[in-house]
Amino acid sequence: MNLLTFKRGVYPPHGKRLSESKTIEDYLPKGDLVFPMSQHIGAPCEPLVKKGDRVLVGQKIGQANGFGLSVVHSSVSGTVKNIAPVLTAGGTKVLSVIVENDNQYETVSANEVNRDYTKLSKEELLDIIKEAGIVGMGGAAFPTHVKLNPPADKNIDSIIVNAAECEPYLTCDHRLMLEQGDKIVEGLSIILQIFPKAKGYIGIEHNKPDALKLMEKLCKNYSNIEVKALKTKYPQGAEKQLIYSITNREVPSGKLPADVGCVVQNVGTVYQIYKSVVLGLPLTDRVVTVTGGAIKEPKNLRVKLGTSIRELVEFCGGFKEDPVKVISGGPMMGMTLSSLDIPAMKGTSGVLCLTKKEGFMPEPTSCIRCGKCIDACPMNLMPGKLHSLCERHEFDEFEKLNGLDCIECGCCTFVCPAKNHLVQSLRVGKRTVIANKRKK
Repeated sequence: MNLLTFKRGVYPPHGKRLSESKTIEDYLPKGDLVFPMSQHIGAPCEPLVKKGDRVLVGQKIGQANGFGLSVVHSSVSGTVKNIAPVLTAGGTKVLSVIVENDNQYETVSANEVNRDYTKLSKEELLDIIKEAGIVGMGGAAFPTHVKLNPPADKNIDSIIVNAAECEPYLTCDHRLMLEQGDKIVEGLSIILQIFPKAKGYIGIEHNKPDALKLMEKLCKNYSNIEVKALKTKYPQGAEKQLIYSITNREVPSGKLPADVGCVVQNVGTVYQIYKSVVLGLPLTDRVVTVTGGAIKEPKNLRVKLGTSIRELVEFCGGFKEDPVKVISGGPMMGMTLSSLDIPAMKGTSGVLCLTKKEGFMPEPTSCIRCGKCIDACPMNLMPGKLHSLCERHEFDEFEKLNGLDCIECGCCTFVCPAKNHLVQSLRVGKRTVIANKRKK
């Protein structure tokens, strides 16, 4: 098998055996649901409801008043209990609609179902995707209708479905392919209707042979869709690395995938496009992997957005030992949670509960200038040097050395023998540079 790959990268332990064989289970929340008005890159939505209002499943409760924003829908029926700032996985408080769940799950009037998308125009498809509130569900949460509508001068010839799922421990995309593979292929066909001159590619790491075999079978009769087997290496699923692996094109510094003729969408996003366009369903749920050595029963759960992480942990049997760390997402790029009372959002791909052994982080020591971070960096940066610049607050030099190109994958921190917190430092550096630019 000819496995495609990119330059550099690392090979962290997979940790996927804990949940890769667990079929997706539906979970219905018991307590209040919290809907942050910002579940996407960009400014928050404006609440469309007020305290005391009754809402239904699928009802729009957050309006996007501006370009590049994504609407929010309720995933349950019940009464608006409050509208207030609530702590989210990113560590900041976001204005949120809090709904008291009535456990009835009464839906809004049914939208048109079983649409024949082949009869819809590009504009109609984009409008459906926009009104469904779809964002990148791999974690980036970039509004999908914006990504699928690049400037007219961009010649898009490759639509890439990111099914690599290179992040350790996470298996939600893997299970989604095994259980809803035909819907994913149809979702890609919908995107290809928006870009009729493009070809579709589904990139899957070779540590998922069952998914590779199934998706190849499902795509057999599609002349414009091809499945690509990828080498199992991190961060194979990073947008620029995936593009290089499949098309051999490099996205230049400061440029976007559309500049090299590509659009990349996560496999969960493509599945949701099918649900929204064909079945008329807005984004109100997603698959989340709850896993790690500290959890009693690792599972893949279909979760209603707004559900408390605490409820998900309890549904998986709770902790078999106190976790040293709970992460929203995977161990390489996820965000450490300070509390379990955090809502599941559009970009929540996993809840990772690490034991003391799994989450052990030695104290950092002095850099020995070994260059391992340079050898590992998939963006061809000098993480150790950039880290030093951040420590000295030399952010102009940080920018000159392309610090903003860092994709925060964590490869540098993973290989550093001095155990320096390189990616954390670079993350701060990037945010500081961007904040300084806004001030100017």
